[in-house]
Amino acid sequence: MFSRGPLSCAKDDMIQCLRWTVFLWVVNSIPFTSGMTVNERIDHTCPPMKLEEKWHTNVNIHREFTGFDLAQKFLLRKGTVTDNRLLLRLGSKPLFKPTESVFPDGLSHEYSIIATFRLRKTTKKNRWFVLQIFDKGGDTQVSLIVDGAKKTVEFLAQGFLKNSLLYVFKNRDLHALFDRQFHKLGVSVESNAVSVYLDCELIERQVTAERSGMNVSGRTFITTRVEDGRPVDIELQEILIFCDARIADLDRCCDSPGVTCEPVVTHNPTAASLVTGYLHRMLSMPVQLPSDRCHCPALKGDQGLPGLAGHSGQKGDKGDMMFMLSWLEFYTAPVE
Repeated sequence: MFSRGPLSCAKDDMIQCLRWTVFLWVVNSIPFTSGMTVNERIDHTCPPMKLEEKWHTNVNIHREFTGFDLAQKFLLRKGTVTDNRLLLRLGSKPLFKPTESVFPDGLSHEYSIIATFRLRKTTKKNRWFVLQIFDKGGDTQVSLIVDGAKKTVEFLAQGFLKNSLLYVFKNRDLHALFDRQFHKLGVSVESNAVSVYLDCELIERQVTAERSGMNVSGRTFITTRVEDGRPVDIELQEILIFCDARIADLDRCCDSPGVTCEPVVTHNPTAASLVTGYLHRMLSMPVQLPSDRCHCPALKGDQGLPGLAGHSGQKGDKGDMMFMLSWLEFYTAPVE
């Protein structure tokens, strides 16, 4: 038997070393952020939003909302209360601001636009901008249009070559938007798609081409008629931009009449829980201690010395053939 030398097998030690290497890699590669799920990042171009408590029921996410309350950005004053809704005064002057004052650090590439409003009888057929963002040269970078005559919603963005990317949503389910009742219009803008929601129900989704980044050197308009740039005559409750394309999809409209939402309890795995779970599994695995017996193929040794000769066996009885040979020798022997 051979003892464990420098070149002997160390398979068990290598397995333990590999386990710890993987564990340390997991620890160093996953950020420990309290309350933030893995692969979830807050866009630093977007400030935190102070919203009404209803939004924490409407959208059940375990982190703060980031984005822009355009009613606050445009200093819209609070008006009357209708149907238990506090409305905003749009006034008669064009509602525009330098884009840099609305989005100081720009707008995230993916976002959600949420607007809650009711059209009046005199404006239900108007064509107007919910939002329009111009660049310094006067070209439209982003716009969201409601067309009452065609009963459509249009989203326009600017491509990499300064070309206009227009997407028209004309699903019949959008016709309810023009019935002079309060509705929530949501638009989810992803990197490769745009989706339109009405009262938290998905109406239509369209795949888009690549969009360019936003230039903050131009101007931004809200609730403006296309024909003359004046504010549209609507009853506006809110107009928000979230720096998360999922908000329009996650919104449950819990504040709508007749809608009751139960709190949703989600268990999103955090970075700390993933590492803790991995550590528990790793430590619970049986550890195989090294033994003196090597499980690897052993080297072939030198040939040993020849062994001693064995003892002679006992003489056996004569067989038939030997009996016949004996008689043959007797008859052929010479006579003396």
